[in-house]
Amino acid sequence: MALISGLLAACQSSAPENPIRSADYVDLDQFMGDWYVIGNIPTLIERNAYNAVESYKRKDEHTIDTTFSFNADGFDGKRKEYNPTGFVREDPSNAIWGMQFIWPIKAEYIVVYVDPEYQSTIIGRTARDYLWIMARTPQIEDAEYNRLLDIAAAQGYDVSKVRKVPQSWD
Repeated sequence: MALISGLLAACQSSAPENPIRSADYVDLDQFMGDWYVIGNIPTLIERNAYNAVESYKRKDEHTIDTTFSFNADGFDGKRKEYNPTGFVREDPSNAIWGMQFIWPIKAEYIVVYVDPEYQSTIIGRTARDYLWIMARTPQIEDAEYNRLLDIAAAQGYDVSKVRKVPQSWD
């Protein structure tokens, strides 16, 4: 019940005066695959996540099968997995999605930024309550991480709330 309450709370969104800007265009085929969560303003379920990975696979033109997995409470913690479905909104950018953990609720999911080589991305929400900085590799250079934080700050995020997600893959 706590999980459901947390997910429902995550779906609520209030619109601030300055709307969040999405990426101009997301090539969905290039966006598919594994993304390591480098930093986030976490939801309830991922507050103590280690080795967090979000994976996307196209189901059809506008539907994305998603797998979010992580170790709970440490690198040796139990591996948890969630399988929400992403629904790409009718928008020419392909950057606005609804992410459905529980039917019929679709949480707002905005691709705020994706670099031209599809090696790093930022996912956000209008309420600026959650944020995910992700990359194709489990670690990125500090300069790149700071650049992504600067992009998030320019979008109105309080980056002091961002938690670096521990990643260690052997």
